[in-house]
Amino acid sequence: MSFCFRVPPGAVGCPFHGNLEPMRVHGPWVIEERVEKYNSKHLDLQEDRVTRPDGSRGTYATVSLTPGVAVLPVDSDGRVHLTQQFRYAVGRDSIEVPSGARESGEDPLAAARRELHEELGIHAEEWLPLGCVDVDTSIVRCAVHLFVARHLRFTTRDQDPTEVIRPLQAPLDAAVAMVLNGEITHAPSCVLILQAERQLR
Repeated sequence: MSFCFRVPPGAVGCPFHGNLEPMRVHGPWVIEERVEKYNSKHLDLQEDRVTRPDGSRGTYATVSLTPGVAVLPVDSDGRVHLTQQFRYAVGRDSIEVPSGARESGEDPLAAARRELHEELGIHAEEWLPLGCVDVDTSIVRCAVHLFVARHLRFTTRDQDPTEVIRPLQAPLDAAVAMVLNGEITHAPSCVLILQAERQLR
């Protein structure tokens, strides 16, 4: 069943990373009504009835995903620790930094620590935040916080039983080359690896 609500006059939202609260003025757009088409634990699909910037009427669909984190662990020898796993949506293996969705109310750093331990069994003493990246800005709301982790301690993984993750290690410059040659295509991983190379050079 779909759910809809009227947008209260004069309501506005936060411009940073989108705001899921109803709003009338949305930049140069006007949202008249929002209909929730689908809702699950990690994904919401909404369709808005809008007035476009040129004054014409229409609809605009957006997808809201649970905000996430991505972590690049760098050891004392300058090697980075990556993951390789089959990704259902693209139907192939993907090389990525440890990453995942934040739990409800979870702080980004806490989520980064959890994901690093779960996927690779690594704890880190030093954490360098490198900002936030939007996975897509046209139809998807999903902010991913980026971190570099250093001074690593290796323990036992606490892996999700639904995931089959293979650890990979490589020098940082080799990981950069994997991004540039298209071997790594996961967008937050690409941004984080390139940012880390500049920060740590």
